[in-house]
Amino acid sequence: MSDHDQSGAFGYSMLSALLLYPEPELLAELPELEQRLQDRLPQWHAAVEGLLQHLRRTPLIDLQQQYVMTFDRNPSHSLHLFEHIHGESRDRGQAMVDLLAEYSKNGMQMVGNDLPDYVPLFLEFLSQLEQEQAERMLGDAIHVLAYIGRKLRANGSPYAGLFELLETVSPVAAEELAEPPVRDMDEALETFGPGADGIEPLLAPTLAGGAHPVHFYPKAAAPQRH
Repeated sequence: MSDHDQSGAFGYSMLSALLLYPEPELLAELPELEQRLQDRLPQWHAAVEGLLQHLRRTPLIDLQQQYVMTFDRNPSHSLHLFEHIHGESRDRGQAMVDLLAEYSKNGMQMVGNDLPDYVPLFLEFLSQLEQEQAERMLGDAIHVLAYIGRKLRANGSPYAGLFELLETVSPVAAEELAEPPVRDMDEALETFGPGADGIEPLLAPTLAGGAHPVHFYPKAAAPQRH
C-alpha cells in the first residue's frame, strides 16, 4: 500500500475500534491511538474529537451503559447495516451471505460471533483493502451509515461525528433510506442459526457458495462527488 492507502487503512481501523463496546483496553490505548490519528489524519481526528473527549472523561461503567442504550436498545442506531434496509427479512440473509463472500474473496476470515454487516467489522474490512476498493465499498454502504449518523445526531450522541466523518470521506453522496420491513427473526435464525443465547442469529459454519455482488440500498447508482 502507498502512504496514502496506509493512512486510510489506519483511519478505518481506528474508527472500527472506537465503535466497539468500550473495554478497559481501549481506554488504556486511547492516548496513543489519538496521537497517531492526530499525526496521520488530523482532519479525521478533528471530526471525532467530541467522541474522543467523551471516552476520556466518562467513567467506564457509564460508557458501557450508554453504549448498550445507544446501539443495542435503539433499533434506529443499530450497528448492523442490513437491519436498516431489510429488517430481519429473508433479503437480509442473502445480503449477509453476499457480504461474507466479499470478505472471503479479499482474504478476510471472520472469527467470533459477529454478523458480517456489523459496522465495526465492515470498517475493519475496509482497512484491509486498497484505497480505490475501500472507497467503492464505503460508497456502496454510505446511505446506511449516513442514516445511522443522522439518527445519532438527532439524539445527541457523541458517536454521530464518526458517521458524519464517513459521509464526508465517501466518494458517493448519501441518499435517504426508506423504512425497513417489519422485523422477522425467523428467516435469519433459519439461515444463520441461533446464537449462544438462543436468540441472536450467528453465522452458520457451513455457509459458502458463489459470490454475488453486494447491494446496499438504494440499488440505483448514487451521484458521485466531484
